[in-house]
Amino acid sequence: MKTLFLECGMGAAGDMLTAALLELLPDQDFFVNSLNKIGIPDVVYSKDSSVKCGIVGTHVSVKVHGVEESEEMHGHDHAHHDHEHDHDHEHCHDHEHGEEHEHCHEHDHDHDHEHDYEHHEHDHDHHVHDHGHHHSHTALHDIEHIVRDHLNVPDKIKNDIMNVYKLIAEAESHVHGVPVTEIHFHEVGTMDALADIAAVCLLMDAIEPDEVVVSPIHVGSGYVRCAHGVLPVPAPATAYLLQDIPTYGGSIKGELCTPTGAALLRYFADRFGERPVMRIRTIGYGMGTKDFPTANCVRAMIGETEDETDIVSELSCNVDDMTAEEIGFAMERLFEGGAFEVYTVPVGMKKSRPGTLLRVMCDPKKKEEMILLMYRYTTTIGVRETVTRRYVLERKIKTISTPFGDVRVKESTGYGVTRKKLEYEDVAKIAREQGISVAEVRAIINNML
Repeated sequence: MKTLFLECGMGAAGDMLTAALLELLPDQDFFVNSLNKIGIPDVVYSKDSSVKCGIVGTHVSVKVHGVEESEEMHGHDHAHHDHEHDHDHEHCHDHEHGEEHEHCHEHDHDHDHEHDYEHHEHDHDHHVHDHGHHHSHTALHDIEHIVRDHLNVPDKIKNDIMNVYKLIAEAESHVHGVPVTEIHFHEVGTMDALADIAAVCLLMDAIEPDEVVVSPIHVGSGYVRCAHGVLPVPAPATAYLLQDIPTYGGSIKGELCTPTGAALLRYFADRFGERPVMRIRTIGYGMGTKDFPTANCVRAMIGETEDETDIVSELSCNVDDMTAEEIGFAMERLFEGGAFEVYTVPVGMKKSRPGTLLRVMCDPKKKEEMILLMYRYTTTIGVRETVTRRYVLERKIKTISTPFGDVRVKESTGYGVTRKKLEYEDVAKIAREQGISVAEVRAIINNML
């Protein structure tokens, strides 16, 4: 099974995760160029080599309006919400190993700071984005407008981006006691964070791991001085996002894990724990900008784990008032939505009525999406869930050349067995073109293997 392990011994931030995952790709420059074409307003990505404690890695920077966020202004607020008492929340950082600063303009990793709350005279300066909207402070629905209507990425990536952003907004809402609709992010911090979130979502899609394992997360230690007092590390929004996730402090004073980093890890991780036994193929180092006695990086490892299990959600509902065509249509929509498997079983229901059991197997992270589709396309008024452990063979797709053209072959290995199967759609296409049966095409090609 293709496993991605993220080692967060120095915390995590969006830019560090981006750089670590980027190093796992064979053509990093091509990917960065692609990022600069997705359409985030006024944002430019770049990468450069970085050395920490003698280790060479990559640093990814994001410039908004031509400058990096940390370079643009001291203490600029990056997230702000309007309160009925009109309070402005200042959230600055202490990152100089115990020294406290009234104007905290340095960050451990030169991270995104959409969680920072600080009143600033620049709040009244409005920038105009390319699509003509003013976003001095950007609400969640404004971010969704940018993502849904302006980003040149697949719908799946748009959904991932918004799901991560909603985690952050929910954390801020909980911490500050206001509805999610009243949470506003400062323009510069928003674009910087959006750039990091979009990049990580695209990288995860490009890498396509079967499982994502994340180490316990080092959050830092100490306190940060803010306008309304001194807050402990991790910051409240980060602490909320890291609930039920293994974390630890340490001797390093300062905040090592940002809300964006925490939200990305929470969203993409299948589980948290020590590195599994795996055959490592590629290692990536995503560097921060600050120097510490410990290498300031996130380390990403991609490799193979053998005979692993994974967890799936099985969602079921019974219906007795749908036609076969309607059930077939619902199954198609569920497969399109990303279900692993959808099948039906004839069942007897109340009042001796014949009915249909519809069962959907899916990734637990897609559970809510699948439930919505089940309610949308079936007549059920209730959906049941069973969490199931499954044992899977490692699967790879290879392409072979035949006299009829290229044909994909699915190879499955593990538990001491190896299986090969020709891709049905490729075989069926040849059968139609040659006027022979599917079985005959399979026999001809299998004789060549």
